[in-house]
Amino acid sequence: MIDQQTSLRGGAARISVRPRTGRFLVLAVVFVCAACGLVYELELVALASYLIGDSVTQASVVLSVMVFAMGIGSLLAKRLRSRAAVGFGLLEAALALIGGTSALVLYASFAWLGESRYALVGFSLAIGVLIGAEIPLLMTLIQRVDRQDAGGAVADLFAADYVGALVGGLAFPFLLLPLMGQLTGALFTGAINAAAGGALVLWVFRRDLDARSRWLLITVNVTVIALLATATVLVDDFERAARRAVYGGDVRVAEQTGVQEVVLTGAGRGSLDLYLDGRLRVSSRDEYRYHEALVHPAMAGRHARVLILGGGDGLAAREVLRHPGVESVVVVELDPAVTRLARTDPALSGLNAHAYDDPRLTAVTGDAFTWLRARHGRYDVVISDLPDPGITASTKLYSAEFYGLVAGALEPGGRLVVHAGPLDSRPATFWTVEASMRAGGLSTRPYRVEGRLVGFAAGPDRSRDTSKAPHDWGFVLAGRDPSVPLSLGAGAPGLRSLGERELLAAGRSAERVRPPESPPSTLVHPRYWEEP
Repeated sequence: MIDQQTSLRGGAARISVRPRTGRFLVLAVVFVCAACGLVYELELVALASYLIGDSVTQASVVLSVMVFAMGIGSLLAKRLRSRAAVGFGLLEAALALIGGTSALVLYASFAWLGESRYALVGFSLAIGVLIGAEIPLLMTLIQRVDRQDAGGAVADLFAADYVGALVGGLAFPFLLLPLMGQLTGALFTGAINAAAGGALVLWVFRRDLDARSRWLLITVNVTVIALLATATVLVDDFERAARRAVYGGDVRVAEQTGVQEVVLTGAGRGSLDLYLDGRLRVSSRDEYRYHEALVHPAMAGRHARVLILGGGDGLAAREVLRHPGVESVVVVELDPAVTRLARTDPALSGLNAHAYDDPRLTAVTGDAFTWLRARHGRYDVVISDLPDPGITASTKLYSAEFYGLVAGALEPGGRLVVHAGPLDSRPATFWTVEASMRAGGLSTRPYRVEGRLVGFAAGPDRSRDTSKAPHDWGFVLAGRDPSVPLSLGAGAPGLRSLGERELLAAGRSAERVRPPESPPSTLVHPRYWEEP
């Protein structure tokens, strides 16, 4: 009882190193544990955004649940202060196992169960409780190794904790994710976490442990590290099996780039699918409908110089290059891996009609927003073939500021066309995009085209009710000059579609440049509407 009271007041314990060395080692472990804890948090946010979508919602869920759980963990840690060394060693082993395997279990629940939200909340709670219990136990340990007032100990602990969080936050996107990927990175972090926590207790505080506690900690830590090491060895086989469950058995390319995960399945004209971060970006079953509707209405006019924002797959460029009078095409794509696949993959390059071999086409790697700011000249047509506006990471590419930059890049009488998402399933998103374009100084003509196929998708979408899946594509054609034919016109109040004559003309244009082996144009029979 006397030893316990002395420890809690800050008296020195029986440690195996000098007090100053012990204090340094405790703070070093605080640094490592804080870095590992933030990596677990970022892993959950990143993987949840990838598997579930809507990164803002997923980040809010993870952060709020984890902070709440940390408070619970701090309260629960009171019961362990009398045996702080053993408690901290077991806590770090549990945190290493749960945090290190969290990405594997989340991905498995998505691939085989079709649902990962409950697992996300469960891991956020568990990891938050364990992280919250760390500081009270570390506070007890640091006061045992060095006589220091409580205020100074708290300042040192939180300084080490915050610096560790900074290092973990930077290591995740710039080191762990590009070099190891999400799954291996989480497992590696767990092993570091277990090794640091176990080493501190078994070395510095070994004299505070009885033989039973010592062997318990050795057994638990060796078991956790062995499990994480085994999972690391098998992670490639797990990823292949999970990808087959998510994407089907014909995955040909699976690559984690510095920007996103790129997956290519199938090899034929009717079976090729391109997924970016788990979202179906291109399907050869219906991509002609989409790219004809995107490109051809904007090409009705001067189109010598064309700028394509996004569209690294080369399919929009394919439709542009079929028009006579095109002198140059610039494709600005963020991920060079996509343009490399579009050039070199036999199936994808065949689908885009080897657009990248055309001397008129120039591919640029860069962010569309930043590239437009640099003012690389003016264009007759700008085609925005960017990720869906419903994806949070794409928000700036659908802002009024972005469209103001596009307007500055258009020649007088130039035209912009934007994919604004499906109208029937996400009308609010569609009309927000259209309003942002008008706020950017453009006159707009929204339109949509049906014929989007449903029933093929990745992961849980395979078994989901497809009645709520989008059946159309929504587009907005726009220009700087209100006098050009696409303007709404004073005599047509409330009209918010391309006219039938304009769409039929675009459809005939698509038919004229369509190669014989391609499916007929779907612009000939579009559906349009009058009121938003």
